[in-house]
Amino acid sequence: MESCVSRRIGVLLLPLGVLLAGCDLSLGHLTARATDEWSRSYPLEAGGEIRIVNTNGKIEIEGTDGSTVEVKAEKIARGATDTAARELLPRIVIKEDIKPDRVSLETERMSGIMIGAAFEVRYHVRAPKNAVVNITNTNGQVALAALTGKVKAQTTNGGVNGRNLTGGVDARSTNGGVTIDMASIGPDSISLRTTNGGVTLTLPDGAKANLTASCTNGGINVSALDNLEISEQSRRRLEGRLNGGGTAIEVRTTNGGIRVRPRTQAEATRTTEAEKSDR
Repeated sequence: MESCVSRRIGVLLLPLGVLLAGCDLSLGHLTARATDEWSRSYPLEAGGEIRIVNTNGKIEIEGTDGSTVEVKAEKIARGATDTAARELLPRIVIKEDIKPDRVSLETERMSGIMIGAAFEVRYHVRAPKNAVVNITNTNGQVALAALTGKVKAQTTNGGVNGRNLTGGVDARSTNGGVTIDMASIGPDSISLRTTNGGVTLTLPDGAKANLTASCTNGGINVSALDNLEISEQSRRRLEGRLNGGGTAIEVRTTNGGIRVRPRTQAEATRTTEAEKSDR
């Protein structure tokens, strides 16, 4: 009886071992590539929401004047052969849920186990700058620019990068850095968090904020902030009021450093780096 059971277990395990071996062999040989561009344009009410959910690929959103959301999504299929890549491409589907005050796009997950194939979608979006932005990504970076509405962006494997923002920000990553440049700050809070990566926050001169920063493995650098009144400080945590206090700002990481600096210093750093590159 025992030998019979062993033989049955062996028969059941063999296909799984073959399947896993097939996955390992195929991942390093996806040299074939097929692409397709998906374009849409949607009207959006003032202060409306833009929601994008993606699995693999970068998401870029740039704020513009006007009331139209323009989306260009690059679908990319990879396979062990050209035929495999081309056959996968039509299966990459973007689900649309459109309302006057909301544009929602989601890359649908594919059912079943994919062997010898992979895909990604890269979103390039030009949107009304006052839109509320809600982004969720899994494997890929999130890049935001020139937005004045509230922003919520999270990714698992990738960084979050925002520049010239003026609204509330909630940016999170698990494996990746978070870099946010604020052109101005208002009453809405700013929360930047990551697990494995550093956090850099650039604030406008004269910004009034209540700052809380904490990390586990890494340092906290706020030395460039001239008008920061520190109420609590240790190697792992800092609390203080900037220019008398105001907007709530929380910056947190587990494995990585934290840097909070004024825009004047950031601009000087960019100028120096540009000069070096020209030499």
